Amino acid sequence: MITILTSTFAQAHSGGQQGPPPLPSDKQIEKMVKSLDKELELSENQETQISELYFAHFEEVETMQKQKQRASREEMKELKSEFETEVKTVLSEDQQDNYTAWLKKQEKKRSSQRPQDEGQGQGQQGGQKGPPR
Repeated sequence: MITILTSTFAQAHSGGQQGPPPLPSDKQIEKMVKSLDKELELSENQETQISELYFAHFEEVETMQKQKQRASREEMKELKSEFETEVKTVLSEDQQDNYTAWLKKQEKKRSSQRPQDEGQGQGQQGGQKGPPR
């Protein structure tokens, strides 16, 4: 779920959304870690380490948001990639494979929830929807 939020932030203009989504609360971050724990069967030590990574990641995203009007898509993709790599260092080889599969599943789920209008991805501005008149 963390990657969902990071990905969503990186693609803030997809589907007509303006600006980044709100950052998750501490409770939401804890829920994300619990979801990952359930999926990957983390040890207590792994859960603690991954929780620390999640909180640090979102602090970094928040800092980035405060320092700039808007982070570039490339910056957010890089941040997401670095975060995923850090998480994988805590996981066993089997868990890494399951984590990669889980990330793909989450991306597919997120993509299917995105509004599908004709103007998507065409750089429309000003909240315009549909084909030009």
